[in-house]
Amino acid sequence: MSKTVEDIIGKGTWIDKIANTIVQREKKLARSTDLIRVESGLGASGIPHIGSMGDAVRAYGISLALQNFGFRSELVAFSDDLDGLRKVPYGMPEWLNDYICKPVSSIPDPFGDCHGSYGDHMSSLLLEGLDASNIKYVFKSGTKTYKDGILAKQTHTILSKSKLIGDKISELTGQQKYTQFLPYFPICEQCNRLYVANSIEYIPEERVVTYTCSGNTIGKKPIKGCGHEGQAKIDLGNGKLAWKVEFAARWQAFDIRFEAFGKDIMDSVKINDWISEEILSYHHPLHAKYEMFLDKGGKKISKSAGNVLTPQMWLQYGTAQSLLLLLFKRISGTRHVGIDDIPQLMDEYDMYEDIYFGNVKEPNDSKRIKLNGIYEYINHLEPPKTYPALHIPYRILIQQAGLFRNQSIETNIINQILERLKKYGLVKNEDYANKLLQEKINLAVSWAKDLSDSELKGDSDLGDSGDPLKLSVQQKTLIEKIIVEFETLQQKVKGFQAEESNSDSLNNNNDELAQEIQSIIFHNAKSNNLQPKEVFRLFYQILINSERGPRLGNYIADLGLPNVIMTLRQKLSY
Repeated sequence: MSKTVEDIIGKGTWIDKIANTIVQREKKLARSTDLIRVESGLGASGIPHIGSMGDAVRAYGISLALQNFGFRSELVAFSDDLDGLRKVPYGMPEWLNDYICKPVSSIPDPFGDCHGSYGDHMSSLLLEGLDASNIKYVFKSGTKTYKDGILAKQTHTILSKSKLIGDKISELTGQQKYTQFLPYFPICEQCNRLYVANSIEYIPEERVVTYTCSGNTIGKKPIKGCGHEGQAKIDLGNGKLAWKVEFAARWQAFDIRFEAFGKDIMDSVKINDWISEEILSYHHPLHAKYEMFLDKGGKKISKSAGNVLTPQMWLQYGTAQSLLLLLFKRISGTRHVGIDDIPQLMDEYDMYEDIYFGNVKEPNDSKRIKLNGIYEYINHLEPPKTYPALHIPYRILIQQAGLFRNQSIETNIINQILERLKKYGLVKNEDYANKLLQEKINLAVSWAKDLSDSELKGDSDLGDSGDPLKLSVQQKTLIEKIIVEFETLQQKVKGFQAEESNSDSLNNNNDELAQEIQSIIFHNAKSNNLQPKEVFRLFYQILINSERGPRLGNYIADLGLPNVIMTLRQKLSY
């Protein structure tokens, strides 16, 4: 049974549903809702990627929804910068092998002197992405949190009941490690490494852990210890809790009410939930499980594997709004994501905006409310009051920028592209100063200069706009006939260009070429009993993945008949 508009919660999105569940749960638990904190963990041991940012952005969305419901809320972004370096990530300098198992906050910055440490640099990369997307957060450094003793109370309680915890971890996961050692990693005072120093005993009266630096196995690779035996005070930040217990400590210390997690750490979350409830007497936060982002080859996007798609990479070619759309559209389901998804998401954001301002009608009320809700969250619940920009398909901008990719003087490119858009009937003189349009053109210029045409694809598993375009037999027959006539026309153009050398004459003939192209498409539509507007729409879908577009004859003439013929043949081969 479908929901009525009256049944829709908040803005009608998955974000609102989770936020509402949090509120109802907190009321049932009779906890204060004066401030509802949500958390996202930031890994600091490798280059942060889109998935890392997705965790923080989605938690931020929940916080926004809670604020929309009338509650104070904030996102805690916790950087695990006291974590030890387990292996050298792909592409990083070999000298980092000398720092294996050392806390990333104590390792020199491998990118120079721009940050105080390796951990600072990695954390800042993700924070840069959040800042560029106007995401509000409260930053917490793991190193500082431990040094300030913020987790000392929780650490003491957990270590005092370490046998019970070790047995539970063994029961839930089969892992025997914590039946032998405490779930705490001291930093060996002799070799300054984590993980190799194994905690043997906790002395609660002194609040110290005794340890032996006897080595460990990390990722199936044995790492030798230095043999030192010593003690570490838990109040001074000379060590950290194991992941299997640390989440619970953070949840209580920071009073966290929501944290999402990826399915790769389900066991850790399950154990931490138990520890939170049974050991720390704190109701664990509500969770939402999300699937991982995969690369186009189906492999998990990994900091160490070298297939990282970072927020910085995305923002070189796409707007922050397109990135937030990727992350806010949904939380469930595995998605294959790559740079080639940017054009679709740029155009899809424009579609959301058109629906929001009523320029495009969405007859399904619940879907319209959901799309409008996502649009508002992308704009931080402060959407523009008036229709903000011209919507020109991003693929057009990329294709136009590609015509100037080898031009050395860049200052003129924007105006040259605007001149072409004016010729196609897409802009007017007063639109030249539109800053949002100029920003998109700049991004398209970056795309055209850095990326190949093969990365400009029309099909993606990220969209909600239906299945990828599939041609009918009639459409394929039509396109084959048009290709033949285009090829004949191209031969005429080549012959004409061989005879002509005057550039003005060539420009005049380009207008004639556009008319001939338009005529070929029109007459082939008629001879195949199709409406010309249907065929023009088909060409827009193939060339720019849009229902509408520029004056087609001029556009194809500027793109070049050989390029268009190649694109059409590629579509026929699908």
